[in-house]
Amino acid sequence: MLMSTWSFLKRHKRKFVFAGALVGGVYLLGKYAQRKIREIQEREAAEYIAQARRQYHFESNQRTCNMTVLSMLPTLRDAIIQHLNSESLTTLLKTKPANKLEIWKDLKIISFTRSIVAVYSTCMLVVLLRIQLNIIGGYIYLDNSISKNGLAPLAPPDVQQQYLSSIQHLLGDGLNELITVVKQAVQEVLGGVSLKRNLSLQELEQHFNQIRTRIEQGNGTAQKRPLSWYMMPDEENTLAAQACGLTEKDVATIKLLNETRDMLESPDFSTVLNSCLSRGFSRLLDNMAEFFRSPQGDPPQACTADSLSQVSLPLAKIIPIVNGQIHSICSEVPSHFVQDLLLIDQVKEFAANVYEAFSSPHELQK
Repeated sequence: MLMSTWSFLKRHKRKFVFAGALVGGVYLLGKYAQRKIREIQEREAAEYIAQARRQYHFESNQRTCNMTVLSMLPTLRDAIIQHLNSESLTTLLKTKPANKLEIWKDLKIISFTRSIVAVYSTCMLVVLLRIQLNIIGGYIYLDNSISKNGLAPLAPPDVQQQYLSSIQHLLGDGLNELITVVKQAVQEVLGGVSLKRNLSLQELEQHFNQIRTRIEQGNGTAQKRPLSWYMMPDEENTLAAQACGLTEKDVATIKLLNETRDMLESPDFSTVLNSCLSRGFSRLLDNMAEFFRSPQGDPPQACTADSLSQVSLPLAKIIPIVNGQIHSICSEVPSHFVQDLLLIDQVKEFAANVYEAFSSPHELQK
């Protein structure tokens, strides 16, 4: 029995060796496949967790953006009112001065100027903070990711503070320049319009569009400047500072400022800001529509193409309406004007793109 078994094995030795090798290979291949599948699953799980953490950080950062905008609105409103103080003129009118007509003309220009400046500056504030805080948010995410590797942070707290302080340009010198340009455009469009002239909402909308054209395209005597010019300090000042002795914090801050300027010069920024301005002026007209009622006492007209021309008011009665709009535009709670801007799809997409660009690992290589 043993001899026959041994003879069988000798005759089929090659087959058994091949079969053994095949079985062993299949076994090893199975083990390798299991290990690879496990590695892929672990990598996918890690990527999912990282993506979830990144998404959570992004959403948290957007809430911070919203709260920051709302917290800065009172400062913006006070700055506009300080430069365009119509209250002193309305108080003066109550004394029935001899130059009443001249005061009314000044009040007309100031009232329209400060509401239009409020729309522009609020839209700029929303978009600029979206850029700045998402650039910072992206770097903070990367800093949290690399902190265990012992690498120097990309945006330490003191750099963040110095960088974010550049928003003061929009509330200071930039706002002053914007007021000058808007006031000049308002004077060109409305300066010759009689206080007794009746205007409908549709006609007001046309005047707003003419003023916007002068501001944004430089028609008339207004000098054309990109709107980003009012939002960031002059780059020449930054370059001049680079010639002086700079600390590492200064260099990091200048890098952030230059990256922000790149964003402000992008076509996407222009698209987003134009969307905000269109929504902003539409909301301004909606707010004013509440004061335009038909003689029959019907409900306020909706701001549509048909209703805009149905009711008109003397410009003298429209001025107080326009004058008070700044308190609605720059209201921190509740701010329906700002909420409208924050809900624009282009604003959300733009914020996500900025965060994506600056929270990606390739930023570490830079």
